Amino acid sequence: MKYYVTVGDREIVVEVDGSTVTVDGRAAKAELTVVPGTPLRQLFFDGRCFVLSVSGGGRGVWVMGRHGEVWESEALDERTRHIRALTGAGQGRRGGGTIRAPMPGLVVRVLVEPGQAVEEGTGVVVLEAMKMENELRAEGPGVVRAVRVEAGMAVEKGEVLVELVEDADGPAGPA
Repeated sequence: MKYYVTVGDREIVVEVDGSTVTVDGRAAKAELTVVPGTPLRQLFFDGRCFVLSVSGGGRGVWVMGRHGEVWESEALDERTRHIRALTGAGQGRRGGGTIRAPMPGLVVRVLVEPGQAVEEGTGVVVLEAMKMENELRAEGPGVVRAVRVEAGMAVEKGEVLVELVEDADGPAGPA
């Protein structure tokens, strides 16, 4: 399985195949174990042992610490990274944008309507693909400009589902 790990401004490609891990093209034996009852993990990598403090920040984000230094990282598998690329997700917290179908599927529910203000993370469309329901969410605040689909419609990969516009006055609009 291939992962894309972002730490600060750096993206690292990590491939996991059993106990062999390839990091930016360099393969090594690796094992990660949990220290029971603690946030600590022992990482054995290429014959060396590292002890890390790890806590989940949600949605693939991890806060890690070692020797008093703390950093945040995000790990995405290939599928999630591809879905984000198709939907315009992960491009910062700007408002507006276009929500596209990340894969062919069936629209199960439309959760928004034109003119509706949305916050970052608001569900906009539920798409069924490969016998799984996937809720597509707004990546930033905005207002729904147009809904291009309705429940029961079959959609193709890349098809526009919902258009959002950035609202200069914030998601709630003028007071």
